[in-house]
Amino acid sequence: MNLVDRFLSGLIPRLPEDDAPQWAWTEGASDADLQRLRAQWPQVPASLVELLSRVDGTHFRQYPKGEVCVLMLGSDVGDYPYYLRSVAQIFEDQQQWDDSIRSIYEEWLDEEPEILGAGIDADLPMSRRLCFSHCMNNGGTSMLYLDFDPAPGGSVGQVVRYLHDPDSYAVIAPSFDAYLQQLIDRDYAFINEDE
Repeated sequence: MNLVDRFLSGLIPRLPEDDAPQWAWTEGASDADLQRLRAQWPQVPASLVELLSRVDGTHFRQYPKGEVCVLMLGSDVGDYPYYLRSVAQIFEDQQQWDDSIRSIYEEWLDEEPEILGAGIDADLPMSRRLCFSHCMNNGGTSMLYLDFDPAPGGSVGQVVRYLHDPDSYAVIAPSFDAYLQQLIDRDYAFINEDE
């Protein structure tokens, strides 16, 4: 069983009862969309492509049988849940802004060094990072990125978590594979099993 199979086989039985009908509506991304993703980000990990080939997003994603809004990912922020973005939404996020972390925060970056974690290039345009996830507050509070252009000390393909108020960017996993494994190892802590 590969990593994506293991992740999904642990996730699906844990989803809240209300999410099960929506989950049944999900479909994988088209081959054309996955090719477009690989063309834009040649270093996109096989595990993310595999995940999107099974589930093309859960963030208010309209499928033929209905809209899917299922929180299926987590981060280092306790039990805070996240949505998976579809390939189309990943491209929307990429086109949304070309600012760098430095141009967004300017002098604050020097005054509050905790904004920027080690291994993250402050001058890289945000459009070069692949945003694969928005948090339950639709990205306003937190987003997850794959970073293929790290600063010295970082890893190509590292997972970067943006968190708002106080703002910070931190590397939470050295790769997408390691990120999925962390979610499995933490027993899907982001799922509220009381729902």
